[in-house]
Amino acid sequence: MSPRPLAGPRLQRVLALVPWILAHPGTTIAELAARFEVDEGELERDLALLPMCGLPPYTADRLIDVWVADDGAVEIRLAEYFERPLRLRPAEGVAILAAGRALLAVPGAQPDGALAAALTKLEESLGATGRVAVDVGGGDLVTTLQAAVEGHRQIEIDYFSFARDEMTTRVVDPGQVFHAFGTWYLAGFCHRADGERLFRVDRVRAVRETGVEVEPASAAGRPGGELADAVYRPAEDDLRVRVRLEPDASWVVESTPTESVTRDADGSLEIVLAVSAPAFLERLLLGLGPAASILDPPEARTLVAEAAGRVLARYPDVGG
Repeated sequence: MSPRPLAGPRLQRVLALVPWILAHPGTTIAELAARFEVDEGELERDLALLPMCGLPPYTADRLIDVWVADDGAVEIRLAEYFERPLRLRPAEGVAILAAGRALLAVPGAQPDGALAAALTKLEESLGATGRVAVDVGGGDLVTTLQAAVEGHRQIEIDYFSFARDEMTTRVVDPGQVFHAFGTWYLAGFCHRADGERLFRVDRVRAVRETGVEVEPASAAGRPGGELADAVYRPAEDDLRVRVRLEPDASWVVESTPTESVTRDADGSLEIVLAVSAPAFLERLLLGLGPAASILDPPEARTLVAEAAGRVLARYPDVGG
């Protein structure tokens, strides 16, 4: 069972899709999938969300219409309320401007397209031309990685694995650099792991080119939307841990990929986590304290108990 997809990148992609399709009516599913770096099935699921978007009472004039022709051509008709000009307060205008600038970092968004043009007009109307900038992080490192992706150049990175609490050196065929949940990620084929992996750019300590050119078709790049949305994809042989969460710990399912979630009548949750490294489970459960308990397997309970013992050993006077 695959982990629950996280909503952030998908919502960003849907928001970028709408102005693109409006500006390019008749664009096909295949063209959109290539443009937004997502597989066609995922894109069709994104489009299926749009007819459910609108305002109460959700009548025909308040919803978005989407047509997909037999040849795959897509057209959108906006709900009538979109045609009425909005009157924004200055604070609302600045918030929209900042969100729009960040949205331009989404793969497939045009830096000189309809969204950028609308943001320029909004900026002018606010009297904020040249005065609003959005920093989504990354800096020179993101630029270096993007250049490697565009040049199809293999790289070697020094990478800190938070889950394993260790520094490793990896040879990577870079495929895509994207921004999600306020963080930049590198997607590529990792030769150390012998498979596709995602790396948080803020945990990359150094980048070196190997001098090897990677064929675009064989690079791990352009991973499907499912890979980008999930951010973490467990392996089949990763340990599965069943955890009971008290109601006040329900935030875990919104911030951590889970394979199943069951809600009990008392508001508590029973979840299944895929655990690729013990350090991840130790940190999560120690932070939750009595709000979480491991149901199975037994070795996971032993693992967390040993971690708690190591922590307490560092503070011999606690409870003494």
